[in-house]
Amino acid sequence: MPNRIMTDEMRDDKTPDEVVVRAQPRQPVTDPTLGISVSVNREGTPQHRLVTIGDSLTHGFQSGAIFNTNLSYPAIIAWEMDWDEQFRHPLPYSGWGGLPFNMEALIRRLEQQFGDKLDWWELAGAVFSVHQYMADVEEWWERGPGSRIPNQKGINHNLAVYGWDLRDTLSRNADICRQLLQEPKDNLFRQIVENANERAALYVLDSARDPQGKALTPLEAAAELGKDGTHETGTGDGIETLIIFLGANNALSSVIQLKVAWSQDGYDDLDRKQQFTVWNPIHFKKELDEVVAQVKKIKARHVILTTVPHVTIIPLARGVGEKVAPGSRYFPHYTRPWISDRDFNPKDHPCITELEARAVDSAIDQYNEAITEAVRGARKDGLDWYLFDAAGIMDRLAYRRYIDDPLARPEWWTPYELPAELQALSPVPNSRFFTSEVVAGQAVRTNGGLFSLDGIHPTTIGYGILAQEFINIMQQAGVKFYLGDGRTERNGPVRVDFKRLIALDTLISDPPRSLSNQLDLIGWLDQRLKIFSRLLRRGA
Repeated sequence: MPNRIMTDEMRDDKTPDEVVVRAQPRQPVTDPTLGISVSVNREGTPQHRLVTIGDSLTHGFQSGAIFNTNLSYPAIIAWEMDWDEQFRHPLPYSGWGGLPFNMEALIRRLEQQFGDKLDWWELAGAVFSVHQYMADVEEWWERGPGSRIPNQKGINHNLAVYGWDLRDTLSRNADICRQLLQEPKDNLFRQIVENANERAALYVLDSARDPQGKALTPLEAAAELGKDGTHETGTGDGIETLIIFLGANNALSSVIQLKVAWSQDGYDDLDRKQQFTVWNPIHFKKELDEVVAQVKKIKARHVILTTVPHVTIIPLARGVGEKVAPGSRYFPHYTRPWISDRDFNPKDHPCITELEARAVDSAIDQYNEAITEAVRGARKDGLDWYLFDAAGIMDRLAYRRYIDDPLARPEWWTPYELPAELQALSPVPNSRFFTSEVVAGQAVRTNGGLFSLDGIHPTTIGYGILAQEFINIMQQAGVKFYLGDGRTERNGPVRVDFKRLIALDTLISDPPRSLSNQLDLIGWLDQRLKIFSRLLRRGA
């Protein structure tokens, strides 16, 4: 059984006193209502059936880029509601695989040029091809068609922006993002689109303005939509379901940069906060309280708040060697997945330690307790708020932490049951880093499948799992789902069409052939371009 006793040796001495470091993980909440009943006024039909606010997970980020926004989990939900034609979201970031850098697109390009395996004598040509590709990407987004923000009518229903944390969502708007755009500069050794985050944000928020043309933050934009009221009277709740999925970026940089820098004074300043990679739980709660106060002002019939997944279980942060002890969740160090156990040296390679990983997880547990209490307080006040414990879902899918190590499983842990369509795939998708190889002339996936090639964000089927969990809560709230005619109500539990998503998921339906040596290739790309350290950072 796992060690249930907290000892001094489990605490990193750089961890703030406010972080309650624990030997055991927080037990997830399985009842979205927290056992508190609420009487819901269902008079009239809200004009906006679904509005979402969040970060990259809600924006639809995959394999290093925001690209096809039609495959985000909010778009999947809207499709199942038969409201996809009305659901406004940022137009697809179609040029050169999206922003800032689409790993799948580049790997497929190298595959076409060099075949299934990149041999040593082809490296010079590959280097030239990569730089040419990156130059083309930069040109498209910094000076070409991608630099022109689409003229979109109406405030988007998906108001998420990749890389944004609680403070960004509270304070940033399109005008601020436009002011931050700099004159692009050519740099042979730093070929990542400059200000990619601000450019992506403008696709989302440039149309988010009040009647006087004032630029709005995502929360203010949702409030503006809520004012539209119902179809029948134009009063009351203008939004039927509002999803808030924020907070991951208040800890994610700790594993993206493999550096734990706890927030201090300046955590709530748009510029100064960039030096921090994980938020002190006290600071997180202060930011959350501001978000909750603004959400309460939005005229939404149902609100779903989502917990923060444990960032230390993503496949980009690979545990080195064996776990520190039988029954432990943790490995001695976490580094990049392409650095082998044999080659790893903590003095030479980027890494975080077991103690740092435990502290980050413990802080996230405190974030999630604060989110849970926000929902509890709202329901006690008579508001129809729900909790989606995404952290619990991810923990139940964590392969190396729990699935492959029964001794580490807490008493509450049970494996997450994948939809039948995903269980029928071979191999069954899991949370490990994606790999594929050529077998009998055919490219086949050999591992992973739930995370895309950046090792952080879901594949399309992974987004389908998120969509299914939100749909389950929405049905519990009494939200109606319709067939393709928009009139016939769907009876019984609504199931996401995973056959459709499998066909649309290129990593699943048509895996790249060259990923038999994928980890070396992605590691080589990161060494040359520093992709991951700049992946979700603003101004990069």
